[in-house]
Amino acid sequence: MKVILVNGSPKANGCTFTALSEVASALEKNGIETEIFHIGREPLIGCMGCGGCSKLGRCIYNDSVNVFVEKAKTADGFIFGSPVHYAAASGALTSFLDRAFYSGKPHLEYKPGAVVVSCRRGGATASFDQLNKYFTISNMPIISSQYWNMVHGSKPEDVKQDLEGMQTMRTLGNNMAWILKAIEVGKKVGIDKPEKEPQVRTSFIR
Repeated sequence: MKVILVNGSPKANGCTFTALSEVASALEKNGIETEIFHIGREPLIGCMGCGGCSKLGRCIYNDSVNVFVEKAKTADGFIFGSPVHYAAASGALTSFLDRAFYSGKPHLEYKPGAVVVSCRRGGATASFDQLNKYFTISNMPIISSQYWNMVHGSKPEDVKQDLEGMQTMRTLGNNMAWILKAIEVGKKVGIDKPEKEPQVRTSFIR
């Protein structure tokens, strides 16, 4: 089993990476393979709503989004990490997730997901709520921890001193591993994901 941890910070080895690394360490101790995937520092265009992905099977823009979606096909769970920018997730990660979930939803749904946010002082809960909405529109179980998944600090050394935050990360990793193992056992005894109804889309404009 494998979990992909997406680093949505422009800094490859900053505070968000530090938090994700703590989660990854707990997962690996539970026998779960991990990969920390950095979205990079190149500009990421937002979703244009062109529908090209439905024809191509991938986003029309060739960047880290398509690389991630390809990896998602064989992953069992996901954790998305973001710094807090103006009480919200980073703009780059938001553009990344809009396109990844729109073009790659079949490879994400019914797989457990979680969010990790990193901030200096405030805005963490708003960012946390924002990012969890990607899961709740995609049939994805959300993995929780002992507290909201956030760490505080201006630099990695600060984050490591946030002992409660780091413990929250480890607990998140342990909980993700537990759910993944439970799903695996369920599959072995014939319990599979629910059958989907054809989607109904309602417009309230008359």
